[in-house]
Amino acid sequence: MYAIIEIGGRQYNVEKGSRFRCEKLNQEPNEIMSIDKVLMVKDGEKLQIGHPYVKGAEVKAKIVGHARGKKVIVLKYKSKSNYRRKIGHRQHFTSVLIEDIKC
Repeated sequence: MYAIIEIGGRQYNVEKGSRFRCEKLNQEPNEIMSIDKVLMVKDGEKLQIGHPYVKGAEVKAKIVGHARGKKVIVLKYKSKSNYRRKIGHRQHFTSVLIEDIKC
């Protein structure tokens, strides 16, 4: 059984026991959250597609922790004007573990 869920404006394909990273959520680590924005659920041959969400479907997820991704270097450069800027950025993310899918 797997589902497609929406968190933070992005869609994720998840299964029971799968782990993924999403934008930083305002939840504490080891907290159980319920996701009701389920776009699609497939259980064997049975397929449910929502308009936009599947009614009665719910995904239970556990917040594993918060961290920051690898540094991305951004360079700004304009020729002939001696303009150079070097900026680094690390994006915050939340690791989420899927515990159960109900439909």
